[in-house]
Amino acid sequence: MSAPQSDNPKQICENILIEGKRYNVEHRILPSENAVADRLLARGLELTEAYEELHSKLNAHPNALQIFLGLILSTAAFWNPEKIAQARAARGDLGKVNQQIARKAAELAGLLQQRSDLHNTSGFSTDTHYHVCDVIEAAAKGNYLFMSYVRERLDDLHGQFDLKYWPSLSDFLQELASDAEDAVMEATDHLTAAATVASRPSRADFLKALLAAIDENSGRNHGQLPTDFKATDNTLATLASCALDLAAEDLFNGPYVKRLRQRERDGAK
Repeated sequence: MSAPQSDNPKQICENILIEGKRYNVEHRILPSENAVADRLLARGLELTEAYEELHSKLNAHPNALQIFLGLILSTAAFWNPEKIAQARAARGDLGKVNQQIARKAAELAGLLQQRSDLHNTSGFSTDTHYHVCDVIEAAAKGNYLFMSYVRERLDDLHGQFDLKYWPSLSDFLQELASDAEDAVMEATDHLTAAATVASRPSRADFLKALLAAIDENSGRNHGQLPTDFKATDNTLATLASCALDLAAEDLFNGPYVKRLRQRERDGAK
């Protein structure tokens, strides 16, 4: 995917955005990134100096300018303030779900043990699962791969070792309860981690995600951006403001980005 040639940095950058959007539209992908590209194109005059800087620092490196602009699009599309708020809410929901699993699994473990005791002492029994292998096999009966490759081996083990060698159903559920109770929450990617690391949301969250995306794609992390590349504070502020389509009174500025970068460096020490 190559953009039309031009000697003007602003036009070169906008051609990259236009070509990327065209490709996405033709392939019916990434509409949220296309929306960000439209914002950048609509606010092109504000971005003139930023584009000149990016071009001067990245144009000599194959694909680096496209990679960087792609990072702006993807970060603004998927780690914008609204998406970060959703991620924070989902993190809270996940913690609550784990606690519910812990409580309910522990309760069910107790009930299973009570049923086992009644089977042994009451003079009555029910035609219910009592062996963990029976549960596994019944749960996997619709799994073709299990039935074809695992079932026979599990049956062999089931027959080879009697009940005392296996965990009881109540032990099984108690382990699920303990696992959920002790679960440690972690972000599954660097950008989500960076955007949600603070205890409370702030305007800085998006910028943290953007800085993490740039760092992740740096040559020192085997990415395609030059190892020594560093966008100025003013350029990052302008790009972020336009990508998020911030109003004049809400714009990021260079000093804000500079303070954030300093805090991030101090925190990394």
